[in-house]
This record gives sequence, structure tokens and C-alpha cells, in this order.
Amino acid sequence: MIETEVKIRIRDLKSMRSRLLSIGAVVSHERHVEENVLYDFPSGTLRSRRSALRLRTAGRRVLLTFKGQPQESRSFKVREEFETPVGNGGQIRKILRGLGLQPAFIYRKHRTVLRVGRVTVALDETEIGDFIEIEGKRHEIVRLARSLGFSRTDFITASYVELLRSAKAEATGV
Repeated sequence: MIETEVKIRIRDLKSMRSRLLSIGAVVSHERHVEENVLYDFPSGTLRSRRSALRLRTAGRRVLLTFKGQPQESRSFKVREEFETPVGNGGQIRKILRGLGLQPAFIYRKHRTVLRVGRVTVALDETEIGDFIEIEGKRHEIVRLARSLGFSRTDFITASYVELLRSAKAEATGV
């Protein structure tokens, strides 16, 4: 599958949720905590390829996701993505370690997921601020963003890992 998405930094999460509901959005997953663990080989092979292997835990739900290298796109984050539910998070962690992979980056966020037609919208609360993440076809993303008062200049194509690493580097002066 090819994933196409953008993030937009927002100031008022509650207001954004209300705006989305007023235009017909439907909540598909209420606010929950997600823990995201990115795995890599000690050599950093996946990171150097700009790919990612993520184990996401949200309550009892565990998903294993592979994200391929981002494709060239100025306004959108576009990449190949394969995802599957995992029945036993502890066992998959042992399998990943057995393959020589190790946790390389861990982050948590609160997320609320909504649907507007065929578009998936996530309201994300992170340690570096709040974001709306819009995933769908490019024209649907642009149309929804415009209806919420945003333009392409507001689009962020960086991953949360990149945003968090950048914020940490700024804070430490590295």
C-alpha cells in the first residue's frame, strides 16, 4: 500500500475536534495512548535507508508496520507501508531481537482518530505540541485542509521521529 499524508501543527485541539465534527467527521477511535517503538539493526541500516520498522501498542492492540523510503513529493509524505496486527506483543519483540533488531527510538502520543469520507484524520498530542495528521488521496487531503483553514504551506512532511529528534537537538544545542 502507498501511504499519502501530511501533518499540520495546531494550537487548539478541542476546537479542531469540534470543527471536524461540524463538517461531518465521525470518531473511529476515541483518545488513547500509543507507544511507538522503532526497531533497527545496530548498524542503523533502516534509518540510513530512511525506512522504518515500527511496533505500535495502543491498549491491547499491537501493530507491526514497515515503512519504505519516502518518495519524492514537495507537499506530501508518500511512502510504501505494510502493516499487520500482532497477537502477542511480547513474542514479536523476542522475534525482532532474535533477528538482530533492537529498539532505536521510542515515543508516545495521545491520538484520536476520525474519518471524513475516505480520509483518515488523527488528532495527535505529542511532547512537542499538537498536530492534525490527514491521510488519503492528495486532492482529498488538500480539500479537507482548505475546509479547515489550512493551505499547502502549512503541510509538514516530516515524521514524528524526525520532528522529535529535531526538537531534542534544538533543545540540547546539538
